[in-house]
Order: sequence, then structure tokens, then C-alpha cells
Amino acid sequence: MHRISLLAAGLAAVVGAVGLASAEPVSALKGHNSNAPVDVSADRIEVQDRADRAVFAGNVHVRQLELTLDTARLTVAYTNNKGVQIQRLDASGGVVVKTPTETARGAFGVYDLDRKLITLVGGVQLTREQSKISGARMVIDLTSGRAVVDGGAPGVDGSGGRVTGHFTVPQRGAKG
Repeated sequence: MHRISLLAAGLAAVVGAVGLASAEPVSALKGHNSNAPVDVSADRIEVQDRADRAVFAGNVHVRQLELTLDTARLTVAYTNNKGVQIQRLDASGGVVVKTPTETARGAFGVYDLDRKLITLVGGVQLTREQSKISGARMVIDLTSGRAVVDGGAPGVDGSGGRVTGHFTVPQRGAKG
């Protein structure tokens, strides 16, 4: 399995440090407050109180500050000690995670609020402006802003087990 870190200078365009190859690029999600309230809307909800979870289905939309998540189905795991405390969101059915400047997509997603990690798997794409990186799995650390994309197994998703990217380059004046 090939692994590539978005800390490489060539990938800086994806995470917001275009033209600053010497600076450590970070995701727009760096420092995101996973303790902020979570708002969820959907066509249907099933509360499974004995299992400490709720299942949302149909046009699910989640918002936490500037972070949004859209999916077909979402399972919310929580504790019920002195009020409901959300621990984890498991999304399936075309997951789209957005910030004002980035969009990440995958078939499945897990947002672990306690560990401050978002994991997407299955045909993962991360875009920012005209730059894009694709792979099989991506993990975003909300504390550091570091995103790691894995290529997956050879032959899966037609990727050959590799991470791919397309990056825009800042336009420089022609020298005459």
C-alpha cells in the first residue's frame, strides 16, 4: 500500500499553502472545535436508546461550525451520562465533507469526535480550488490539520494502488 502525506510541498496547493513550499501546509480543518454543538437533519431518525445510538436516513445533513457533512445514512454513537454526548458519527452512502475552502468525498466516513479524526474510505477525493488528490483512504487530524491519503490495494478503483493528484500552479510573469 502506497502512502503519501499531504505535507509534501507538491501537494501544498490542496491544503492551502500554494507557493509556500517551505511552510508546512495545513488543512482548513486544523484546530476545528470538535466540542462544538452538532446539528443534524434528515428525512428519518430511529433512536436506539438502549444501544446509545441514533440512525439518521435520507438526505442527512450535519453541521458543526463551518464543517458540514452530507450523506445518505448516519449512525450517531453517544453516551447518555448527564445529557447526550456525541462520540462518533459513521456515515455511508456518498459522504461529502466540506469547509469553506475544501471538499472531501468518499463512500464511507467516520468522524471520531473524541480522537478528533475524520476518516474517509472508498474512492476518496480531496479538492481545493482547481487542485485535487485521489486515493482509497484519507485520515484528517483536526488537531494538526495533517491529512494522509493511502492509495489502497492494486486494482481497486482502477487506481493501481496509487495516490494521484492534479495541482494548479500559481501563474508567474513571463521573463522577456
